[in-house]
Amino acid sequence: MSQEKLQSHTVQTTGHAWDGDLQEYNNPIPNWWLYAFYISVLAAIAYWFTYPAWPVGKGFTTGFDHITYVNDKGVTKTTHWNTRALFMKETNEAVAAQKPYFDKVAATPFEQIAKDPELNSFVVSAGKQLFSDNCAACHQQGGGGKMGFAPNLTDDDWLYGGHYANIQQTITNGRHGYMPPFAEVLTDAQITQLADYVLSLSHVAVNPDSARAGDALFHSETAACYYCHGADAKGRQVLGSANLTDSIWLWANVPGAGTIPLKEAAVKNVIRQGLNKGVMPSWKDRLSPEQIKLLAVYVHELGGGK
Repeated sequence: MSQEKLQSHTVQTTGHAWDGDLQEYNNPIPNWWLYAFYISVLAAIAYWFTYPAWPVGKGFTTGFDHITYVNDKGVTKTTHWNTRALFMKETNEAVAAQKPYFDKVAATPFEQIAKDPELNSFVVSAGKQLFSDNCAACHQQGGGGKMGFAPNLTDDDWLYGGHYANIQQTITNGRHGYMPPFAEVLTDAQITQLADYVLSLSHVAVNPDSARAGDALFHSETAACYYCHGADAKGRQVLGSANLTDSIWLWANVPGAGTIPLKEAAVKNVIRQGLNKGVMPSWKDRLSPEQIKLLAVYVHELGGGK
């Protein structure tokens, strides 16, 4: 190899040396890295001029880029670029893209929506998001509900009716269930008898004599449970009173009780204290009629609609 080629392949040093043989090499950075650095500097300068960047006194540089959007009060505004304005602009665009579908939902009878593949697909996707944002906090993701708090929307048990119109009415105006307490009206023995009768309707092996006494008490003027739950104990949807014959429990955690005495205690607690917590708020001031109708269809199709 020639002397020139040998020198070209030899790593150059800066001429500095320590301890006689420790040298500082002169290895320049690759050109591609240097060019990338210069480009990033130019990009940063362009960003500083385009977007909000530097604090100045009590404010900041706003940049030259602007965004026009419609705020939540329906007023069109133009402002410097910022993430909130960008979010509002993207929301406006999404709403505009969905409006033809919501209009079609509003104009289509309930029964026909599921028969339209394109519209049904929109109901599933938009309804899932609406449910997640507004309903899942109580009814849980998927609509499974929570014992002692919110009904399961995936079964066939409906306190106020499971038809489209019933669900729409429930979402629009909300519901407020109520059951009076019987602690001061009935003795503990009578409350036990009522609990045994209610449990017997779901085929729980309670004391048959106690259940028969509870049956008479249920249909008497003393307890008068049949006023709300009906003579057949199947409930009255106009009042939102529960069907006591279907083995579906919301307020008394009978399925979670391991023994019959614990099941009795769960039902007795409801009879004794009553219920004043079955409250669902009205959504008519938060959701549009089109959104409520779409949500009614979505809830109906979760599996328990009638």
